[in-house]
Amino acid sequence: MTKKIEVSDGERKKRATNGRRGVVCGALIFIFLAGFATFRNAPKISLFGLSNKSCRCTDSRKYTGIVEDCCCDYETVDTLNEEVLHPVLQELVTTPFFRYFKVKLWCDCPFWLDDGMCRLRDCSVCECPESEFPEPFRKPPGLSSDDLMCQEGKPEATVDRTVDIKAFRGWIEIDNPWTHDDETDNDEMTYVNLQLNPERYTGYAGPSARRIWDAIYTENCPKYPSGEFCQEKRVLYKLISGLHSSISVHIASDYLLDETTNLWGQNLELLYDRVLRYPDRVRNLYFTFLFVLRAVTKAADYLEQAEYDTGNPTEDLKTQSMMRQLLYDPKLRSACPVPFDEAKLWQGQSGPELKQQIQKQFRNISALMDCVGCEKCRLWGKLQVLGLGTALKILFSVNGHNNLDQPLQLQRNEVIALVNLLNRLSESVKLVHEMGPSVEKIMERQVSTSTSKSSSST
Repeated sequence: MTKKIEVSDGERKKRATNGRRGVVCGALIFIFLAGFATFRNAPKISLFGLSNKSCRCTDSRKYTGIVEDCCCDYETVDTLNEEVLHPVLQELVTTPFFRYFKVKLWCDCPFWLDDGMCRLRDCSVCECPESEFPEPFRKPPGLSSDDLMCQEGKPEATVDRTVDIKAFRGWIEIDNPWTHDDETDNDEMTYVNLQLNPERYTGYAGPSARRIWDAIYTENCPKYPSGEFCQEKRVLYKLISGLHSSISVHIASDYLLDETTNLWGQNLELLYDRVLRYPDRVRNLYFTFLFVLRAVTKAADYLEQAEYDTGNPTEDLKTQSMMRQLLYDPKLRSACPVPFDEAKLWQGQSGPELKQQIQKQFRNISALMDCVGCEKCRLWGKLQVLGLGTALKILFSVNGHNNLDQPLQLQRNEVIALVNLLNRLSESVKLVHEMGPSVEKIMERQVSTSTSKSSSST
């Protein structure tokens, strides 16, 4: 016989409330588990394609404080890049003036026989129709139409090889003391549409590619032990390391995942293995970005007055307006007016000698670009090294100051390289900032899981 238990009204209300809470909690747990199962069974989606807003609120910053050897902190760099620099640069590099880069694609390696072979057709560049280019770029009479045929027939790899016979108004042709190429030798120059030749994975790897970077680091830019090298040599190393990191970011973010189906996407493991797992490489990326940004802002008056004439008045006015927007943005000027202080370098009696030594090392690095076995890699290597050389020229060629007897003089190709390099670095910084923490968590979790499985199997 069951004994009947009397329950008060208050107790009934309490039990009812607890019951409802249990139902709600149970429902939430069910929803969570269902969502988790759905996530596990869903197709793998690259983090670069996800919305950034969902993770920012929980992102604990790994890089904070002042960027080493610079005058701006990581937080400010990320904010300015997202709100000011990246949007303008992304549009600026698509304009006719900044879209076409003049380059020597076929050069003999001055250091060794070039044995680099690229296994993908996407690593090559080829000619494209003359009609695509602005009037000042057009080929002179006498060139055969065969000279403009596309070697591979791949639109993403096309390049125009017409001769540069007419420079834009207001621009000079003068060699850069920091780089190897003879920029005034127009007979071997060809125009490349950078928009049709994106910096991406090409399959160029192995001993040939490693040989280039080994020569850069061991012979011209040895890695400095902490506190042992002077600041000038440290700057050179960090510039090259930062550029190397940026190139790796772009390869990983536009990677050929499946050659048979021509499927392109993001290689998160490569991004982690080459950049994110090494904090110094990320820091050097930020340093290089601020160094180049400082060169652009220091040359603001010169760049504002320059002629951006391509024969298209509407596009040219747009280019000039966007350059002013980039150079004189009030947020940039107030938050980070001097990204890098070049006045601290080349001080003391050994300053001039040290400057000549580092200038020679950078010229050697520039010459090494002719040894790159992949044509498209050579294109972007030459462009970005010229961009760095232009930044060095702006900051240091006249002892860090534009003296009246030595005014700053830039050629058109240097400005194109400088702005495109700044855009490349801006893209890399944005990707590392937005996706870095999530990629690191995923890869570290995978390493932890594989380690646990290995331990349990033994």
